[in-house]
Amino acid sequence: MSGIASDAQLFEDHFQVERLSDPKYDRVDRIYCKSEDKSISMSLDINKELFPCKPDDELHVALATSLHYDGSKDDERGWRDVAKAGASDATLADIFEYVCYGKIYKFEDAEDGKTIKAYISFGGLLMSLEGPYKKLTPLRVDYVYLLARKR
Repeated sequence: MSGIASDAQLFEDHFQVERLSDPKYDRVDRIYCKSEDKSISMSLDINKELFPCKPDDELHVALATSLHYDGSKDDERGWRDVAKAGASDATLADIFEYVCYGKIYKFEDAEDGKTIKAYISFGGLLMSLEGPYKKLTPLRVDYVYLLARKR
């Protein structure tokens, strides 16, 4: 994994898009992905006009509590303002193509007792991550940024 080296980083991995769901909405696709090591499954609703994906695309995905590399909070400005602050105020958003803000709202233990499933909502666009406790332990009920780019 090539780290984004942020104190705010909760999760980061590389995924391959396996398939897209049948389209239900004009601007949204649900993509189903597996991590490179096949240990984590991800489903993610994306705005296909902003970040079109197709099967076999390789994605770099991260979840972070702040866009600042040092983990500091984004003060009173909206995250788009923080991302546009300029070169002197570089943020994680500068190195990713797709950024969303939302909340991790639910966890479920899998029946096998070894894996966990996390649910995240980005204003109605949903994400789920399912994998080993060890890899998903840093996740907690909190507000987070989803950062994604194609590899």
